[in-house]
Amino acid sequence: MPEPGRADGASGTAGAFSGRTGDAGDADDVAQGGPGSPGGKDAQGSQDGGVVAVLTAAGSGTRLGASGPKALVEIAGESLVRRAARGLLSAGVVRHVVVTAPAEYLDRFEAEVAGITEVAGLDGPGVSGTIEVVPGSPDSRQASVALGLAAALAAHPDAAVVLVHDAARALTPPEVVRRVVAAVRAGHDAVVPALPVTDTVKEVAGPDRSRSHRSESGHHETGLYHSTSSSDRSGAQRGRGAGVQIESVVGTPDRSRLRAVQTPQGFAAAALVAAHRLGADRAADEARSASDDAGLIEAAGGGVVVVEGDPLAMKVTTPVDLALADVLAAARQLP
Repeated sequence: MPEPGRADGASGTAGAFSGRTGDAGDADDVAQGGPGSPGGKDAQGSQDGGVVAVLTAAGSGTRLGASGPKALVEIAGESLVRRAARGLLSAGVVRHVVVTAPAEYLDRFEAEVAGITEVAGLDGPGVSGTIEVVPGSPDSRQASVALGLAAALAAHPDAAVVLVHDAARALTPPEVVRRVVAAVRAGHDAVVPALPVTDTVKEVAGPDRSRSHRSESGHHETGLYHSTSSSDRSGAQRGRGAGVQIESVVGTPDRSRLRAVQTPQGFAAAALVAAHRLGADRAADEARSASDDAGLIEAAGGGVVVVEGDPLAMKVTTPVDLALADVLAAARQLP
């Protein structure tokens, strides 16, 4: 079991996570898991260092039913990746965007994001930003972000803030981007936009433990409720025989304390570099890799705070999501 505050398998502890202390180190270390280099200046740096963003777009469109990369699927006539990149620049605070794309589709992605800087700023003050496309990793999202982070810091080594955004959240309003950046500027190492959870959430044991709450006699081991009748047991057997997946509920979290996390997530540059370095050995294994970058900060012993998200920052994953996003974009004439 990993030590408290330690990334699973990482060569460091919570004490090794220095947050804003030190500079971002060598950008190549981020992608390769190298040691980085200690620096002398405050990691927040000058605000003139600006904001860079990594836009992850290397995922497949399998669950969406697409034949190619998901980020190339269109919403109201415009691809997810183009909308997401334009949304970042329209916030007026992002200096440079690095898109991580499938290696075999680099030319297509470069064509998709061409000319965005000429129209960015429709919903905000607007700045002249730049965009580049780099190959992502087939191993995991974490590995792709590491590659994008290295490219972003190579382009702008003085960057003070790094955003990590998913192309699948293409309708994210520019004000969410500005809100996240403002919170990082205020001194927080890691900031995530999120919404309160409105559904009741159940925690389940998982298929391999689904019957673990019964003793050999068929009695429940915990709680006040006991089911011992043969009809109950035979009913459960019939359910499994009919191909119904059964999972045992082990808890009901208090939803008032739960938040559904969105992107872009924002980080002090040095804090994100340190977290990726400590968790680098997880990146090659999709099952062990971090599902988001805030998780890497937590595993490294850092703190994460939440700011208000937006319903429009929904993630497009299924055909139903795509249909809803298409209607929303067309009806609201979203950029």
